[in-house]
Amino acid sequence: MKSLQWLAALPFLGMMAGPFFLNRVEPLVLGMPLLLAWLVGCTVATSAIMALIYLTDPANREPGGEP
Repeated sequence: MKSLQWLAALPFLGMMAGPFFLNRVEPLVLGMPLLLAWLVGCTVATSAIMALIYLTDPANREPGGEP
């Protein structure tokens, strides 16, 4: 489980490194400049990765948790 939690760092690293490599207007992705599309993708990836970490966490499977 500990190794899976390191996935949470990937969107952060993508958001921090993206502007250095993707700071241009062209090409447009779904009508957005490349950098904006990259940041939106990182935000969506953050939600997906957090859901994956939550679902695989054994602490969430213990009976007798809060209702």
